[in-house]
Amino acid sequence: MAVSLTESAATHVGQFLNNRGAGAGVRLGIKTSGCSGMAYILEFVDQLADDDQVFESHGVNVIVDEKSLLYIDGTELDFVKEGLNEGFVFNNPNVSGECGCGESFSV
Repeated sequence: MAVSLTESAATHVGQFLNNRGAGAGVRLGIKTSGCSGMAYILEFVDQLADDDQVFESHGVNVIVDEKSLLYIDGTELDFVKEGLNEGFVFNNPNVSGECGCGESFSV
């Protein structure tokens, strides 16, 4: 079981962590939301919970709780810039469908 960051995503997250001056890493998780059922959560973590799994990727800790890991195992988080737009892209091999706007997914 693993979750990873591309080098671009790790650089972007690492810069945010450095600017914050603290943090154990970034949490990647899921919540029930949207028309397809689930949406991603991405937030900074200062303290680990008992059920957290930690995956190191390009020098950045990616933290995932056990429940979310069932749905996002194998996911690679990328950070892309296209023209004036930039943002994170979740490459999740478990996704079986997405809503039209891309905000939620199903497994």
